[in-house]
Amino acid sequence: MDLEARSLQPSTKATLLAKLRDYKHYLNNLKTDVKRITSTDTNQAAQDELLESGINETTTVSADQKGRLLMSTERLNQSTERIKESRRTMLETEELGVSILQDLHQQRQSLLHAHSTLHAVDDNISKSKKILTTISRRINKNKLILSLIIGALILAILIILYIKLTG
Repeated sequence: MDLEARSLQPSTKATLLAKLRDYKHYLNNLKTDVKRITSTDTNQAAQDELLESGINETTTVSADQKGRLLMSTERLNQSTERIKESRRTMLETEELGVSILQDLHQQRQSLLHAHSTLHAVDDNISKSKKILTTISRRINKNKLILSLIIGALILAILIILYIKLTG
């Protein structure tokens, strides 16, 4: 960094070199603090004393903590069992839901098929009704024509009989 700061323009060079010197000084202070802390034996004795007092306190407190820990563990195990049971129930419910959805899908398909069949039958009935109406009209027309022909023949026979008898 020192080389890069020296190769820059003079306007920025001075500020960067000053910052670099400050950082070097701060680093050296930190190094001496670390050496001082690691080399002193008094700190080691204080640490040992704290550890010993902590061990003494833990033996008196550990029985109470063991009881609370056992109770907590038991509650945790009960909660775990309830969660497992809830999960089993949830999976059974999910399977039941999937089964119901499949049944509903099949019923929907059946209804759609019946609906399309009903429309086809309705269309066929409409066509049949039109055909029957046409046939009925033709029958009525044919009856009328046949009645007119019969009437004309009867009239012709009567005229022929009249002419034969009068003539």
